[in-house]
Amino acid sequence: MDYINKFTGQVRTRIFALLIIDNLVFLADWWLVEQVLHLTGFKLIAALLIVPLLSLTLLPWLSTRYLTQPTKLISEAILHIMPDAANPVPAPNPDSSPFGKELVASLIHQVYQLATIADQTSKTKPQPIDLHANFIANSLPLPLITLDASQNILFANEATCKYLQLAESDIVGKNFYSLLDMSFPSEQTFDTWLADVKQTKATANGSWERVRLNVSETRPMRLFDLAAYYNRSNSQHIETMVVFFDHTKQYIQDDQAISFIALSVHELRTPLTLLRGYIEAFEEEFAGKLDPEMNDFMFKMSASAQQLTAFVNNILNVARVDGDQLVLQLHEENWADIVRSAANNMALRAKVRGITLEYSIMPDIPTVGVDRVSILEVINNLVDNAIKYSGKSKKIRISTQLTNEGMVETIVEDYGVGIPTNIMQHLFTKFYRDHHNRAQIGGTGLGLYLSKAIVTAHGGNIWVKSKVGEGSSFGFTLIPYAKLADELKNNMSTEITRAAHGWIKNHSMYRR
Repeated sequence: MDYINKFTGQVRTRIFALLIIDNLVFLADWWLVEQVLHLTGFKLIAALLIVPLLSLTLLPWLSTRYLTQPTKLISEAILHIMPDAANPVPAPNPDSSPFGKELVASLIHQVYQLATIADQTSKTKPQPIDLHANFIANSLPLPLITLDASQNILFANEATCKYLQLAESDIVGKNFYSLLDMSFPSEQTFDTWLADVKQTKATANGSWERVRLNVSETRPMRLFDLAAYYNRSNSQHIETMVVFFDHTKQYIQDDQAISFIALSVHELRTPLTLLRGYIEAFEEEFAGKLDPEMNDFMFKMSASAQQLTAFVNNILNVARVDGDQLVLQLHEENWADIVRSAANNMALRAKVRGITLEYSIMPDIPTVGVDRVSILEVINNLVDNAIKYSGKSKKIRISTQLTNEGMVETIVEDYGVGIPTNIMQHLFTKFYRDHHNRAQIGGTGLGLYLSKAIVTAHGGNIWVKSKVGEGSSFGFTLIPYAKLADELKNNMSTEITRAAHGWIKNHSMYRR
């Protein structure tokens, strides 16, 4: 039976009865003073006010005591099971409730049941899990490691021993960071994630791709994906679990492919430079002498040469990023001039596609600390993508302004095909290309990966916003040169040197 609905109906009935009684008393008072006592004037009004005043005084007090009696009995049941020896409360009798006896009895019974369960649970000590004897943990084909709060290794399954080519005694008891020298393809490393979740969360999951395990010459290098689970205050003192997903063969093939391609395209630089020189010489020599069709040929040759140069630079720079060999020299530069130079450089390639480049630069934009060649490559990559994916749109807009945080922000906006939401998170991944447009639109899948590496090395951020059928906006931020003054003073130099890291190490030190 639904005790709540029955209880609600009983309360409603009693409130209705109290209101009826109150109105009947008022009518009786009126009949008495007018028909029996024959009072008039001021005496009549005074006599009629007596009953309402008494009702306002007594009725709330009496009705509250009456209607809250079931609640009082439930509270007494809760206090009865509380461990307060100084002021013990006797067990209430549910039958003493003037109404709602079934609900009161049911709730009191559940309170007593919960108290019994809590008492039994408190007396039962959790049994520690022996992972060494755990069939599932040792049968797991993936390497599994568990850590305590100090990142010391509590357990490593058999797959871990085989993967690291170490005995269990050489793993268990060691500090995770001292045993495994891992490098990550971004600044979000395992130890920075763990330090953050320790401060902010009770449980958390994390995952990383293309992690590199640096090993000695006697053991082969490992490349893998990493997944971790964190659980603070675990009763078994197992705070973190780490699982390795080996992709050494696949990732090494990717790296070898980049190295081979970089070696191959490096040989293109000399003939490409020669080709661009001849095209520029022809443009100067035949300026104004060619018919429109020949001029169009010259435009397309020059644009193609620029595109091929950008392709070669991207390949070589990606190889440098992955090998930690791309070094940037940051100097003070006029950002408005750089944006205009990049737009002018890309205007020819846009013109071949019938696209107009528009740019809007906020007045008095501050100077920035950048490596001019590398940051031009970022703008060129973003504009080149905008040209490729403009579809039928004939306009691309480049804008620069100062953000509320004081960063210099540049946005390249097109009005073309747009990007599906489900693939946007992969756009800055090496080799990634949208499968919807892969057959129709050429590319290597390296431009955005490289752009992110360069912008990050400059201390900025890069982002994307898009909607299918309406276009995309790629933006990035740079630090104004004035904010780099302290770093410049520390370097005692007129320039700042930074590396576009391909691999970031765990920085946590082993705590002895």
